[in-house]
Amino acid sequence: MKPQLMAPRALGAYSLLFFSPRGAFRFWQRNAYIFRRIFPESVAVNFLEPVIYLLAMGFGIGAYLSTVGGLPYLTFVATGLVATAAMFGATFECTYNAYVQMYYEKAYDAVITTPLGVEDVVIGEIWWGATRSVLYGTVFLAVIALFGTVRSPLALLIPVLFLLSGLMFSVIAMTFTAANPSIDYFTFYFALFITPMFMFSGVFFPLDALPAWVRTAAWFTPLSHVVSLSRALALGTLEAHHATDLAWILTVTVAMFPLPVVLMRRRLVK
Repeated sequence: MKPQLMAPRALGAYSLLFFSPRGAFRFWQRNAYIFRRIFPESVAVNFLEPVIYLLAMGFGIGAYLSTVGGLPYLTFVATGLVATAAMFGATFECTYNAYVQMYYEKAYDAVITTPLGVEDVVIGEIWWGATRSVLYGTVFLAVIALFGTVRSPLALLIPVLFLLSGLMFSVIAMTFTAANPSIDYFTFYFALFITPMFMFSGVFFPLDALPAWVRTAAWFTPLSHVVSLSRALALGTLEAHHATDLAWILTVTVAMFPLPVVLMRRRLVK
């Protein structure tokens, strides 16, 4: 029996066993083909926001605050913002873009009537979100390098970090999208999850001076670990404790990976 025709609750997390790498690649390829036609507009929209933050915070506040933690404030902010560029690339793809395809365009319904299954659609979408994370993050990395804020050849490893963090943020976003009853509810996702994480992940100021409970809460946010690693790679200050950051990114990704597949199957297969 075709897996997408089986009762969703009968499969649960085991539905991942029906995942086809070729099918997921075909869905990724479909998204890449569409993206090729809207590349300039899409890059401009997703790329401008962190650039505006860089100019406003780096040069604005940087004019009054010369150094933070021994670093020029522009360098401190730029090496943190590069992580957020990658986060927003994956998040917008797997929230609004994915929801429009699923709910309004019925693209997912059309695809699962072909040999591709729900698992191929979800995993292909997650990999596409990670791909956009690499694209936006790498372009932004090139921009901050022009300002002289990249000091180490280890920065060449940052696109790999974008890929891993892009998978993590895509999995989280697709989980919310699969369970989201209305496009209006994305307001809650951004207001209650993305924005607080953006502000309290060490992008604009060190977390050391914050109250202990805030530091503890910030440690559990996925973005704080991406910021820590991107800054260390850009500045050449990588140390053994950064292995914890990488481990947390992988743990969140692997632990949450079955959720969007299971939730999307329940949504699409009646």
